[in-house]
Amino acid sequence: MLKTVAMTDVGRKRKLNQDYVFASGKPQGNMPNLFIVADGMGGHNAGDFASKYTVETIVSEIRNSFEKNPTIIIKKAIDAANKGVRREASMDASLAGMGTTVVVATVIGRYLQVANVGDSRLYVVSPEEIRQITKDHSLVEEMIRLGAIDRADARLHPDKNIITRAIGVRDDVEIDFFTIELKPFDTILLCSDGLSNMLEDEEIKKIVNNKWGINEIAEELIRQANNNGGKDNIAVILVRPFADEVVR
Repeated sequence: MLKTVAMTDVGRKRKLNQDYVFASGKPQGNMPNLFIVADGMGGHNAGDFASKYTVETIVSEIRNSFEKNPTIIIKKAIDAANKGVRREASMDASLAGMGTTVVVATVIGRYLQVANVGDSRLYVVSPEEIRQITKDHSLVEEMIRLGAIDRADARLHPDKNIITRAIGVRDDVEIDFFTIELKPFDTILLCSDGLSNMLEDEEIKKIVNNKWGINEIAEELIRQANNNGGKDNIAVILVRPFADEVVR
């Protein structure tokens, strides 16, 4: 039996929460479960509109899809959200320029299917290690790939929040897809950069592997992100796919 929890927090510096999440361990259309984090961008109410619209569109598209292949289902849903965000922005000047990151995941048997656009992340955390599955679509990540900076300096780089891909920015959106085989003690973490910018990966691993319940772990992740500055909205989804199969 899969266990999951989803939480968002406005953080300590922002007045508006532009993060939006969806988490369900129950079937959504032809998908056995569904988890989504979106981190909106744009002035006034545009960022929170973009993230909410994107998540709700993806959920609706997946529920109504007749496709069987999860990658095709997710791709079509994200494409529909991208077109919708662009359409809404073109009709309302207050929404012009809005966009959002998105990371989508579903657990199918012992496999995890993931899609992402932007710099919201998905990690798989085991007692031994923490693995970032998604790759950030950001200026800083491009600089790392080109060897201009090393990863140790990336978290504090002044251009950390400049992303190179987002929902709503272009007519066609480029999506990365990943398939991961899960192990019995794995915990899946989806989060916005309000968490990953405030906590080192090893800090996240330590908290996730605590003996607390899944709700308490999510609360502690948010608490520590706020203790470290809380400079952005914080979104957290935790999934334990094999919660009833194993005893720690």
